[in-house]
Amino acid sequence: MNIYFDNAATTPVDPEVVEAMLPYFIEKFGNPSSIHSFGQEAESALEDSRETIAQTLGCKSKEVFFTSGATESNNIAILGLAEQFKDKKAHFITSKIEHPSVLETFQELKKKGFEVDFVKVDNKGLIKLDELKKLIKKNTVLISVMFANNEIGTVQPIKEIGDLVKEEREKRKSKDLPIYFHTDAAQAFNYIPCKVDYLGCDLLTVSGQKIFGPKGVSMLYVRSGTKISPITFGGHQEGGLRPGTINVALNVALAKAMEIADRDREKNINKVKSLTDRIWQGIQKIENVQLNGDEENRLPNNLNVSFKNAEGESILMMLDMEGIAVSTGSACSSGSLEPSHVLTAMNIKPEWSHGSLRITLGRFNTEVEVNYFLKVLPQVIEKLREIAPNSGS
Repeated sequence: MNIYFDNAATTPVDPEVVEAMLPYFIEKFGNPSSIHSFGQEAESALEDSRETIAQTLGCKSKEVFFTSGATESNNIAILGLAEQFKDKKAHFITSKIEHPSVLETFQELKKKGFEVDFVKVDNKGLIKLDELKKLIKKNTVLISVMFANNEIGTVQPIKEIGDLVKEEREKRKSKDLPIYFHTDAAQAFNYIPCKVDYLGCDLLTVSGQKIFGPKGVSMLYVRSGTKISPITFGGHQEGGLRPGTINVALNVALAKAMEIADRDREKNINKVKSLTDRIWQGIQKIENVQLNGDEENRLPNNLNVSFKNAEGESILMMLDMEGIAVSTGSACSSGSLEPSHVLTAMNIKPEWSHGSLRITLGRFNTEVEVNYFLKVLPQVIEKLREIAPNSGS
């Protein structure tokens, strides 16, 4: 049996999505920048896709920009704003548990002389709103906080952060620097409505591969009036913000994936939550385990669990030998022997963080798979604890 419980890393492509995108590889292959009928057919499909995405976000289609992935979307949001304020001594705020595509981008800004603050989280992985509020200055131009964490599934109080930004914006005078709010919703979109006006965000990232669409495609919502510069050059595409020939097939697929996720959200939440709850109930029968993250404010498909005296990488490899795919953290940091930066920021002790396992389900998982997993996992943990050097402690 082959079981895939690593949907936070990437998801299989939904058959509906495949069906929508296939014609744009062979039959409708035109370049949307061309003015002949082939190009116009492709351009029409692109704009229809933009409109579909706009409906899921509750925004205007002209505020939707296509990119190659969440990493690029996040980079454009952050670096594009920084470019606008490079001579203004601008200040930025993010959290300590962001995805590397956000954290490392802000580290680069620090090297270039920008002021960046990294707000702390509590032991459940939740942003400390009071601390965030204290960090806001008159020259703060961007707050970037992910909607839901990719490792532990904790959902952040995004609307409350949006309200903070709105409150700060209303205080500022016309001559002052503007302030914007960006959220990386790559993990959240499947399970949480992302209506941008309700959330109060000015920039929002969604990734195709996290929502049962293909890899290599994403979108960035940019609220009208937001000051942002391109970070790559060479064409007029996407309003000049993201130049380069647009991959029509992938963007048609992204729109279809977002449409399905938005349409079936409640049904999918009920399914994955039921399966995830069953797994957690089974895991709790194993001794010396703990759930990482907030028990209430979390994605319904995410379990990050630590097993004392059982090393995470070893659990992963032994489960893989039994046909079960899970993760020990985010896919972007796999291969590193360092403790997860997310678990470290939550002050989880190394003896627990090194035994962490991330189990993330999707809409194609089944009860049969859950039953098999709960049969195999306790045996794996028992074997590893028997050979662990500190198993007697």
